[in-house]
Amino acid sequence: MQRFQKLMIGHGLLVILAAMLAGFMLGFGLIGGLELYPGKIIEMPYYGSTEGWARAHAGGLANGLMIIAVAMALPLIPLSTRMHKLTVYGLIYVGLANTAFYWFGNAAGSRALSFGDNPLGGTNLFGVIGFGAALIGAFLIIWILGHAALKVLSDK
Repeated sequence: MQRFQKLMIGHGLLVILAAMLAGFMLGFGLIGGLELYPGKIIEMPYYGSTEGWARAHAGGLANGLMIIAVAMALPLIPLSTRMHKLTVYGLIYVGLANTAFYWFGNAAGSRALSFGDNPLGGTNLFGVIGFGAALIGAFLIIWILGHAALKVLSDK
């Protein structure tokens, strides 16, 4: 159990690290670069929108904390060994897939919200990868958390 928890905590921290890097991208977009010292901003290239990077920053943090929270609760969730393993690797997948969704969504006009073009803009390979990964993750997280919640609530 402890190995599973450490695996989840480590991946949760990596997802949070990606969220913190998204914060740099957000800052680059907001002020046009990186301030070396007061008044001296060097231009930094970035892609996407400030709104997209704000979502990647906050959403990534939430995903990383979710993984760590479930890792801490894992011993209290009465699941079979197989379901514990599926929960661990499933949540790691969800965190990484959502990170890809946020980052790749910033590189696609469609914001990775569909496989094809949508009212937000045209798609590209980044949009397809981001949407595909997040779509699988969306169904997976609903099933994993729903199953775990029912097991905890029905445990006498």
